[in-house]
Amino acid sequence: MIDSALGGPVNQDYLLQARQMQAMSFAVHIPLVCFGIAFPAMVVFLEGLWLRTGDPLYKALAKRWSKAMLILFAIGVVTGTILSFEMGLLWPDFMASFGDVFGLAFGIEGFSFFMEAIFIAIYVYGWDRLSPRTHIAAGVPMIVAGFTGSLMVISVNGWMNQPTGFSIRDGEVVDVKPLKALFNSNLWHELTHMYLAGFLVAGFLVASVYAAAWLRGRRDRRHQVGLVVALSVAALVAVPQLLVGDWAARTVAGRQPVKLAAFEGLKETKKGAPFDLFGGRIEIPKALSLLAFHDPSAKVKGLDTVPRDDQPPWHIVKFTFRTMVFIGSALAALGVWFMWSWWRRRRLPATVWFYRALVAAGPLAVVALICGWITTEVGRQPWIVYQVMRTEDAVTGAGGIPVGFGALTLVYVALGGIAYVMLRRLARTSFEVER
Repeated sequence: MIDSALGGPVNQDYLLQARQMQAMSFAVHIPLVCFGIAFPAMVVFLEGLWLRTGDPLYKALAKRWSKAMLILFAIGVVTGTILSFEMGLLWPDFMASFGDVFGLAFGIEGFSFFMEAIFIAIYVYGWDRLSPRTHIAAGVPMIVAGFTGSLMVISVNGWMNQPTGFSIRDGEVVDVKPLKALFNSNLWHELTHMYLAGFLVAGFLVASVYAAAWLRGRRDRRHQVGLVVALSVAALVAVPQLLVGDWAARTVAGRQPVKLAAFEGLKETKKGAPFDLFGGRIEIPKALSLLAFHDPSAKVKGLDTVPRDDQPPWHIVKFTFRTMVFIGSALAALGVWFMWSWWRRRRLPATVWFYRALVAAGPLAVVALICGWITTEVGRQPWIVYQVMRTEDAVTGAGGIPVGFGALTLVYVALGGIAYVMLRRLARTSFEVER
């Protein structure tokens, strides 16, 4: 039970820059997390196909993908380390006040990171050095460690949106229950939504690379297999992701009604609230109440239920939420198109427009991912810990934020250049299939 809120005013002229700096780091790191979640499973799946069929093409493709996985993991190590330092440097009061609450999660995340690094190294450098069964077995801890590491981070984010597992007395955090905080009730929909997003983003990004090659006339079996495997992964999760998104939105409606109001730009509380289409030009009567509570007459709380200072910047949240939903629906439609064609004819769609759409799907999946996190994080504002600590009370009082912001931008540009050069060089190396 929470007795009182934490935090006090901090003399900080650079709150906006601190927020932007943190947001930039999230935008860079989160797509890499998707590859950490999904790519190991995709690679091990290809190796499993090789072991089952004996087709050497599957092994060669798994080898190629494992090298890309290693490159992306190395870049993710740097961005993840920067992100962890930022949490302490930019938001010291947050970490100092609640470190005991979620410290267990960060500890498990660190252990998972080292386990994943060890087994990725064994896996990548174990090709042709380990027996096939031992090698594929080494991929299992790699997948599990990627899951548990990101699980802990998602758990902390769920806790920030639904804080539990502690009390506050006399301005101090007491009665800490780390496991209750770790397995908070907000974890489950965030976890499911993010894991499906991980496979969606990784699948469509890889598929978009092969689709671009397909449009350039590279239609050999290697490119067909790479395209089909990656696209199958993305297509299988695209439609379920829409259902999980509905679950997440209904959970937000019950626990964070102001955030839901920001999703829709609903300024006033209404019974039978309509769903706004196209900036208010078209409204579907009672649709928002039906979507949020499965009751067309349900009351939907508006932004007017809290003071203006407690309202999130709803223009931003509404835009990112709509963008996420629109792109997610389009990706689901693209996935259904592929599955229908493959099920009916056992081949890829013939029209060139499918491959053009697929080229765009990879970057658009990343846009949807980033918009989803903006919706979640900005929709919680002005709270860093929902209704407990304000973001402005958690920020550092130190100066020099603009200098750090500029330096960090250069670091990320350099990392992007390094990743591009290494992946480009990998793509240009000869593709050898062992006979």
